[in-house]
Amino acid sequence: MRNLSCKRIPWLAALVCAAAFALSACGGRGVSKDLLTQAANIPPSFDVTLIADKDNQFDYDGAPLTEEDLRSALRYRKDQNLPVATVIVKRGEKERVKNEHIIALARVAYQLNIRAFMQAKDGTISELRAQVKEPDENAPKPEAGKK
Repeated sequence: MRNLSCKRIPWLAALVCAAAFALSACGGRGVSKDLLTQAANIPPSFDVTLIADKDNQFDYDGAPLTEEDLRSALRYRKDQNLPVATVIVKRGEKERVKNEHIIALARVAYQLNIRAFMQAKDGTISELRAQVKEPDENAPKPEAGKK
C-alpha cells in the first residue's frame, strides 16, 4: 500500500477538478440552445401558467395533461375567446422542467402560433422557439404510384 504524500494531494485534487470539468462540458444532455432564447420582451403577466408534472405531463388548473391534451385545452381557450397568446411552464414542487416538457411545449406553441416561456430554477425566464427542420437532400424520396 502506498502513502500519499502532501505534494500529491493538491495534484490529485486538480486532476479530479479537471476531469469533472471535462465531463460536465461534453457530457450534458441538454436541449439545443437554438430552442431556448433569453427573452428580451417578457410580458408582465402570462395568459396560461403550466406546472411541470411527472411522466412528462403538465399541470393545468389542477389537471394533468399530456401534450395532445394541452393542445386541445389551448385550442378550446381560443375557441372561447379567452386570452392564450402567452404560456409559461414553471418547475413543480416535486418535478423539474425536463427536456421533454420544453420540446412538447415548443411544439404546441409553434402549432398554435402562441409564445411559450420557461422559468428556470434560478428564476430567469427564457422564450421557447421551435424551428422547422429542413428536409435532407440526401434522404430517399418516396416514389409516387408505388403500391
